[in-house]
Amino acid sequence: SYFVTDKVFGWIAALVTLGIQFGIFVFFINAAEANLQDNRTDIQFTWKCPRDTDVCSNKADLTDAGWAIYCVLMVAFLSTDMISGAKLIYHSA
Repeated sequence: SYFVTDKVFGWIAALVTLGIQFGIFVFFINAAEANLQDNRTDIQFTWKCPRDTDVCSNKADLTDAGWAIYCVLMVAFLSTDMISGAKLIYHSA
């Protein structure tokens, strides 16, 4: 509905939203490619245990960008419940 308006702010808000959604989409598409020879693919065990040693190492490749997207999505989806709960407590007192 923001693209139907003649106001510049509506167009900017719609284009920024589309850009963010496209960026998240590209991030997930790149993470979902199944190249089993690549050590950074998500279809793998994160722990590597070489046969010639007793020491195992964690090869998880969690990035700051992944954590940032996770936090933004969690705040976006849980904020409505938090606000409703806070309003319920406020109005019951």
